[in-house]
Amino acid sequence: MTYTERVKLSINTELEAIKELVAHNEVDYETICDVLMQCKGKVVFMGVGKSGHIGKKLAATFASTGTPSFFVHSTEAVHGDLGMIQPQDVVILISNSGNTKEVLSNLPTLKIIGCPTIAFTSNPSSDLAKACDYCLAYPKHEEADALKLAPTSSSTLTLVLGDAIACALSDAKGFNRKDFHLYHPAGSLGKQLNEEA
Repeated sequence: MTYTERVKLSINTELEAIKELVAHNEVDYETICDVLMQCKGKVVFMGVGKSGHIGKKLAATFASTGTPSFFVHSTEAVHGDLGMIQPQDVVILISNSGNTKEVLSNLPTLKIIGCPTIAFTSNPSSDLAKACDYCLAYPKHEEADALKLAPTSSSTLTLVLGDAIACALSDAKGFNRKDFHLYHPAGSLGKQLNEEA
């Protein structure tokens, strides 16, 4: 197989995963989005590894589109960073398997804090899904690498679904270009919005 063929095969694998996500009807988006809309604090993303990287990006997207948010690394959390989280926050815990120990280890303290928790996983029967108040489950799909092991399709689905929810919340809040400019005054987007002002 040529490099070009391998690249296109991986792209198509992830594309099929997204198509499956669009057709997936096993998540109550209305309830999940309502919980996030009613959040009086911040939306906190937690994860490790590739899920952690996706969590950082989603926190940045939520924040820039009108939903205050930040990321806490699951391992750092149990070494003191859980103190960043308050009862009025909503915590989204990301784990593709839903059984990642570093993520699960935060649940006892989060329960004591009393903040709502959302499992973000491909396994609605997992320990994480069972322990959280809500579950945001995307369809399990084969990974795009030759070994079918590296987080590729799974991390893409997490990113796409998280972005989509951020966009839905932003739209529901009536977040407009002026609001976006307030949070994004620099760079090419800031320049474009400056010129419009």
